[in-house]
Amino acid sequence: MKHHAIPGTDLEVSSYCYGVMRFGTSVKGREMHVLYEQYCAAGGNFFDTAHSYAVWRPGGDGASERCLGECVQAFGNRDGVVISTKGGLPRQEPFYHRPDDCMTPSVLSSDITESLERLRIDRIDLYILHRDDVRHPAGEIIDTLNDEISRGRVRYIGASNWTVERLAEANAYAAANKKHGFVVSSPQWNLVRPNHPPINWDGTHDTTAHMMTEADVAWHRASGLAVMPWSPTAYGYVAGATGRNPESFDNPVSRTRRERARQLARELGCTPNQVALAWLRAHAFPVFPIIGTTNPLHLKDSLDADAVSLTPEQRDWLTRE
Repeated sequence: MKHHAIPGTDLEVSSYCYGVMRFGTSVKGREMHVLYEQYCAAGGNFFDTAHSYAVWRPGGDGASERCLGECVQAFGNRDGVVISTKGGLPRQEPFYHRPDDCMTPSVLSSDITESLERLRIDRIDLYILHRDDVRHPAGEIIDTLNDEISRGRVRYIGASNWTVERLAEANAYAAANKKHGFVVSSPQWNLVRPNHPPINWDGTHDTTAHMMTEADVAWHRASGLAVMPWSPTAYGYVAGATGRNPESFDNPVSRTRRERARQLARELGCTPNQVALAWLRAHAFPVFPIIGTTNPLHLKDSLDADAVSLTPEQRDWLTRE
């Protein structure tokens, strides 16, 4: 895979990020090491996890971070990889027991301390807030995260499931006060249309996600802020999967886009899944999709999408109505 700079940082990362949420639960031991090695051998160097992964699975509390740390230690390539983890997630009962206010300096500091210990590293390359909390001014949150940067525990910061209005507020404050702002946003984003509302995160206790909108795309195009989309293949929906959450995306618009992806894949000699991933990367700002599969064949198919390029015309045709 090719490597690219994340604007505003000295990080050079591979086109596709590997999300290891299921390390330590769905996959363990040698099977997990094989996936890690496969990704690195393909040129991958960018990993995504979170403090909360995968607390909802038996024995899963902290497993993803611990097992990513295990892999890095086993392969001895810490200097060659970029580690992103997330924190600041509100309570997810009955599994994730958190304080009512998870965006305070003490809670975020505790999350970071535990993540560092699990990952067995002394600094997190990219620390992403898992959710927003509009009870806190964006500038206050930036101040808290900059304190962690000053302590040397975090290099760069990002935000997941934030609206672009809040991203803009945070980065405007950072620029005005000569502080580090967010260098990435991580919303749910893929080729098809979701059945859930595009914005249903209220910034306090709601646990649902922020889905990228056309207005968000325009904002990122203007700002140049990098995006790390999660569920970039709509849980395999574009490839025809009928397993995990297909009902989240199955509707007439999505079916039309899926069929166009299949048609374009035939023309380009690739797979519909690769078209869906290439569509994300064809936008006019940096995009690093998070691939979360634990199937080696599916992982190879996704990483091979780096060789697929779409023209702006092909990109727009896929979603034209």
